[in-house]
Amino acid sequence: MTEAKIIDGQAIAGRLRQRIAEAATELRERHGFTPGLAAIIVGDDPASQIYVRSKARACAAAGLASFEHVLPAAASEADVLTLVQALDTDERVDGILVQLPLPAHISARKIVATIDPVKDVDGFHPLNIGRLWGGETTLVPCTPQGCMILLRSALPSLAGAEAVVLGRSHIVGRPLAALLIAADCTVTLVHSKSRDVPVICRRADILIAAAGEPGMVKRDWIKPGATVIDVGTNRITTPDGVRLVGDVDFAAARETAGAITPVPGGAGPMTIACLLRNTVLAACRRRGLADPVMAEL
Repeated sequence: MTEAKIIDGQAIAGRLRQRIAEAATELRERHGFTPGLAAIIVGDDPASQIYVRSKARACAAAGLASFEHVLPAAASEADVLTLVQALDTDERVDGILVQLPLPAHISARKIVATIDPVKDVDGFHPLNIGRLWGGETTLVPCTPQGCMILLRSALPSLAGAEAVVLGRSHIVGRPLAALLIAADCTVTLVHSKSRDVPVICRRADILIAAAGEPGMVKRDWIKPGATVIDVGTNRITTPDGVRLVGDVDFAAARETAGAITPVPGGAGPMTIACLLRNTVLAACRRRGLADPVMAEL
């Protein structure tokens, strides 16, 4: 039995980061500016701090400027809004990222809605969400964007494919459904109230798991030859320590799928790469320049 092809997200993200670095050099030398990403973190959550630091390192490696703003957990909603408004008008800043989750007393919805849509590199602003569903040009959420790049690396065409997305979050599932529709797929969005989930999944030419449940997708859920993108990032405790696993039973699924992403090393590396890509894209759009990254991918 032939095992599924591994879709190497680490390698694909590496190529994208290299192109971003080349684009940043070109923008600096030809147009005299460096794309800049500002990150806001409220509180002292260790995971959030690690994530923001990793983004800062990625910016530095790609030749982008990064600006980190850390506010105490007791900061008021007004404090965060004031900072966002200042970054909206800061010419050094092309992209604004607010690290979620925020403390309970701060409305994430209100904060995100205050970001200038042109600088909304997470793609969460209501205007950008509406543009995405309307099929207009906009900044697209990073993980869904990364999933689409992975799919296109594995499939010559997405048109006409039946795609099933497990999970309907605003961060992954819903925007990914919009992107798949724009790519002419037939899309089903599966959620906690869906019936006969394994049956639905077995119809899929493209199966994307973003439910947040380790090992949820079994071998018999997968249509033979299907392309499987595993967005799940779950930490489980084993006798050998903590291990990162996806939403798909990888070893079993590989015997049925045609192509599959591993965890780690699949969709994960694409998220930060696409954040950098969105920062460059936002910088160019703000100045009326063509996107120098995706045109050559």
